[in-house]
Amino acid sequence: MVMSFRPVIAPAIAELRPDFRLLSVVARDLVNREDDAEAGAFLADACSRLDEATWAADHLAAWQETYKAFGAKPQRTPCSAEALRKRVAKDGRVPSANAVVDIYNAVSLRFAVPVGGENLAAYIGMPHLVRATGAEAFDTAKDGIPIQELVDAGEVIWQDELGATCRRWNWRQGRRTRIEPDSRDIWFVLEALGSMPDAALEEASEVFIRQLRRLSPGATFEIEVIRAVTGQGA
Repeated sequence: MVMSFRPVIAPAIAELRPDFRLLSVVARDLVNREDDAEAGAFLADACSRLDEATWAADHLAAWQETYKAFGAKPQRTPCSAEALRKRVAKDGRVPSANAVVDIYNAVSLRFAVPVGGENLAAYIGMPHLVRATGAEAFDTAKDGIPIQELVDAGEVIWQDELGATCRRWNWRQGRRTRIEPDSRDIWFVLEALGSMPDAALEEASEVFIRQLRRLSPGATFEIEVIRAVTGQGA
């Protein structure tokens, strides 16, 4: 399938993690809700199923190694999947945000895979996964006040034409492209390393899409697995 919105993995990422691949999901005409009982129940169920994936510990350990490889400190800034699990271990739950975010947080928890979502209405150009130069601006907040900060040189980031949209691979999303209750067109990405079996990534995709279709029967989806390849991309 030729996708109208297709992420690009830079060659430097393939050199860092040749086993990296992502599942890209472009969803259009989603109907998000601030409160959805089924999405909340799906999230609560995922919080109780953290030990089902036998490969989960190895996958999270591989992400820790990856963070160290590009200069991050995973104990301080863990990948998004590990951060969610730590929250469940501490509080027993992840608070509900909105229906779409609850669904992708549940998939992340159940399958020990980083999952992100970007509001396409705020996204400019194609997403690129790159090693940062250090000149990229990141839209965030400090003490509740919006600020722009520069990312670290060598850091792995997602970026569009305006700047960084997610820091340290999948640690923290920027404010500009985050999903809001009125977001209709959204790009989702599930990010896997070699420790996560292809069959598990496929299952995660099926579970994820099934939940989104339940929420939005009229939505359309473009789905593709993209692998890191040295010498291709931007």
